[in-house]
Amino acid sequence: MAFNHDTNVSLQAAAALVNTAEEPETMNTLDDLEAYFTDHEFSGSHDATQAELDQVRAVRPRLRALLTADRDRAAELVNAAMSELGAVPHLVRHSGWDWHLHATNDSFALADRIVVDTALAMIDVIRADELSRLSVCADDDCGGVVVDLSRNRSRKFCSTTCGNRNAVAAYRARQAEADAD
Repeated sequence: MAFNHDTNVSLQAAAALVNTAEEPETMNTLDDLEAYFTDHEFSGSHDATQAELDQVRAVRPRLRALLTADRDRAAELVNAAMSELGAVPHLVRHSGWDWHLHATNDSFALADRIVVDTALAMIDVIRADELSRLSVCADDDCGGVVVDLSRNRSRKFCSTTCGNRNAVAAYRARQAEADAD
């Protein structure tokens, strides 16, 4: 199942933000916030203040809960977020993208826009019954969120670092077993 562009982007942005809470934490400075804002191509403005950074950091547990919930709970969380934040879906064009859905405007705080964008993306995931594309990293020492948009649903790790660490561990285990024989 291929999701539309804005669903893919929103899911990846949400997972990236959630994963900044993993050790070592990587959303600590205004520069980190600016890089996140730019890398994930958010529309609208942002304040680039310590208060905004604190608000964005504060939504990470809410996003984690949404991205790791079962289908029924995810629907409840989406409905709660949309209602609580007064999100009203509407069609927009911007930044070279044709008509697509937004449910906020530039007056919404960045943290609220992130929550609503994630909720909109999760509507597509829930309706398509594709929550299996969202999981927690297969690395036993990591709790990162994985968004698997691959055709063959093979993504197990939240990052190349976790994937490499597990590949090296598996290689060393095979070598140790071969040496023991």
